[in-house]
Amino acid sequence: MMTDPGANYAPFHDAQTSMRLLIIEDDRDAADYLVKAFSEVGHVADRSGDGEDGLAMALDAKYDVLIVDRMLPKRDGLAVIGELRAKGITTPVLILSALGQVDDRVKGLRAGGDDYLAKPYSFAELLARVEVLARRHVGRSEETVYRVGELELDRLSHRVTRGKDEISLQPREFRLLEYLMKHAGQVVTRTMLLENVWDYHFDPQTNVIDVHISRLRSKIDKGFPQPLLHTVRGAGYMIRDYGAR
Repeated sequence: MMTDPGANYAPFHDAQTSMRLLIIEDDRDAADYLVKAFSEVGHVADRSGDGEDGLAMALDAKYDVLIVDRMLPKRDGLAVIGELRAKGITTPVLILSALGQVDDRVKGLRAGGDDYLAKPYSFAELLARVEVLARRHVGRSEETVYRVGELELDRLSHRVTRGKDEISLQPREFRLLEYLMKHAGQVVTRTMLLENVWDYHFDPQTNVIDVHISRLRSKIDKGFPQPLLHTVRGAGYMIRDYGAR
């Protein structure tokens, strides 16, 4: 399916924000490989093994990019894409298929796909294409800069500042802060963070969140008179500027 797995992609780099992806692929080994590979470069990927389930997941419109195989059980990939477009879902779609002839690619693009990559492929190329699709989509359809008080997060440049100070974050810390700032003023539960930042669906009592919240708080609040990241006892966390009027 892919060429030189594990050797063809570059490490996650600060110029690109973390993404949430949906992989609709019935080959479990191939899908699991992609989930792992995207995770290693700082992204979160869900997977679905058939067209019906994949369509239901994609209709949530919470993904930055969809990666869709053409030949799927229950509903083929082109039908999935057509249904999404008919319902007004504009999430970018990259079609990943063993059907790589010119006619196949044309059909895929005309069905509503934004890009088409034939198997076998290099993960480095797949990653680059997905990043381009996400960047274009964010640029035209979503807020790209979040602000809470003097804290600012730029999704496109992957830059975080508070006042005049630039803050260096690891990819997971960036995604955690991005999610919190996207929901500024709202309580964000541990389960919400596990599902949207780590893509874990298990015991929300795991301490992985506490560790990352502590690290993030030390970076964005330490040395500043007004804390922005707050723990809401028994509920979760909230990022808010209590000094704002």
